[in-house]
Amino acid sequence: MIRSELIQKIADENPHLYQRDVERIVNTIFDEVTAAMARGDRVELRGFGAFSVKKRDARTGRNPRTGETVEVEEKHVPFFKTGKLLRDRLNGKA
Repeated sequence: MIRSELIQKIADENPHLYQRDVERIVNTIFDEVTAAMARGDRVELRGFGAFSVKKRDARTGRNPRTGETVEVEEKHVPFFKTGKLLRDRLNGKA
């Protein structure tokens, strides 16, 4: 599912809301999750999962095409851990 499909589904299920308002709500949620992660905060949606940021240290890597070694800088990557309810639904237990 892509963002526009999510917006359309929410708008269809809530006919009392304008689609532009639903779009603003969805964008605000995503913006807030992104901003919190950029600050290094953890975002937990109970039953769904938790978003966090993991730090990857600098290391010496290898270019797979040429085989030469390259220095890979330190970086921060998003990480998602599923919640128990989501895991159970995916495995047919709920």
